[in-house]
Amino acid sequence: MTVSADEEVHGLRLRLLARVEERLAGVLDTERARWSAVDPRGASPAASVAHLVEAGGKRLRPAFCLSGFLAAGGDPDSGLAVDCAAALELIHVGALIHDDVLDAADERRGRPAVHTKHAAEHAARGWRGESRRYGEGVAVLAGDLADILADRLTAGLPPQARAVWNELLTEIVIGQHLDVAVAAESVVDPGLSRWIAVCKSGRYSIHRPLLLGASLTGRTDLAPVFERYGEALGEAFQLRDDLIDAYGDGGAAGKPVGLDLERNKMTLLLATAVRRDAGVRALVSAEEWDVPALRRRLTEIAIGEEIEARIDGLHQEALDALDRPGVPPAWRDELAAMAREVAYRDR
Repeated sequence: MTVSADEEVHGLRLRLLARVEERLAGVLDTERARWSAVDPRGASPAASVAHLVEAGGKRLRPAFCLSGFLAAGGDPDSGLAVDCAAALELIHVGALIHDDVLDAADERRGRPAVHTKHAAEHAARGWRGESRRYGEGVAVLAGDLADILADRLTAGLPPQARAVWNELLTEIVIGQHLDVAVAAESVVDPGLSRWIAVCKSGRYSIHRPLLLGASLTGRTDLAPVFERYGEALGEAFQLRDDLIDAYGDGGAAGKPVGLDLERNKMTLLLATAVRRDAGVRALVSAEEWDVPALRRRLTEIAIGEEIEARIDGLHQEALDALDRPGVPPAWRDELAAMAREVAYRDR
């Protein structure tokens, strides 16, 4: 049977993703074994990271990293590309663990969040101290360990890739801090809200992983293509996330939904509504948000339909970005398929 070029590149990406899974399992198994030999309690941070990795997830960041690497002509046998992709997933898992603490979210990927699990264990066993603080402390340390393991995996990055990696890490932290600060201060600034959302989620999910993969090969010429594609698709990714939180099903999403408004988060969806509607502006300008009234107003102005239309436009921008020299046709098709999966997902 003849295999098309599109099928070949898709299969190649999947094979490398399988190697990423093996690498993640190997690293985490080694850490658990190493520290459990010191004391059984010592394995807990690595076990918490492994628990979340094993729960699944979209593996979006490793997939885009490997796609950027292979589209740029990288060697499919490269161990560094696999390590880099695995490191991105560890950074993501660490960010999720910390994010759940910051947002007081009880569930992640259909399982109790790390801080929730350890707080419950503390309470059930009657240990000393406050259960909530214990659970959050364990979660912070587990997230830190995920970051440390990611740093080990990327120790061999060439200078041009190291620069991308460092920028990605910095953007996550600054974006997350601004997200927390803007919610606490009730800042109504749609432009800032868009920057935060794209920086702390969309950019590090798509643009930076693509650029990181390509930078492993030294192909700087693909940077403009991947930036335009990644920025458009990253915004679409975040808007879809906002729609899932506002209107989605928690079972399908694998996490609680409807929390953003309750926590005064100025999401991209809400920022769009603020720009458009005086009623929404008045509701979010109040000292205390009337969440039921805000939800009703968002439904009345059909903001979901506007966001869907915006996602359609961003999806098309991402596709248009691929129509440039330098991207092999088969990888153009693969990245187009990935764009659709990201923009129109349900979780």
